[in-house]
Amino acid sequence: MIALIQRVTQAQVDVKGETVGKIGKGLLVLLGVEKDDDHAKADKLAEKVLNYRIFSDENDKMNLNVQQANGALLVVSQFTLAADTQKGLRPSFSKGADPTLAKELYDYFSQNVLKKFRWKTGVLPQICKSA
Repeated sequence: MIALIQRVTQAQVDVKGETVGKIGKGLLVLLGVEKDDDHAKADKLAEKVLNYRIFSDENDKMNLNVQQANGALLVVSQFTLAADTQKGLRPSFSKGADPTLAKELYDYFSQNVLKKFRWKTGVLPQICKSA
């Protein structure tokens, strides 16, 4: 399981012209699920995402996690994170989970985070435009 996280002042996901997720300050989490992923990996990654100290405190030091910074999460499925680009000029997605497993683990990850925090998600597996 791979997560690309980005601190944002705001983030939004639109699908077919409709906003399906929107946050103010917080983290945009692009989540890629690989075929060997399971609930244990999702649990570990959720804990890390929630506890990374990447927000500045009153002394401008990165000491706060997203919860302490009163931020929010926007979780978006992103299968391209599982791409293998080691050979040639065409990425291979053979490491990526099949759509059924990917949806199950994406939902599990999101629900795990929801238990601990406020968040929004994009829609899987439709084409999302993030801004």
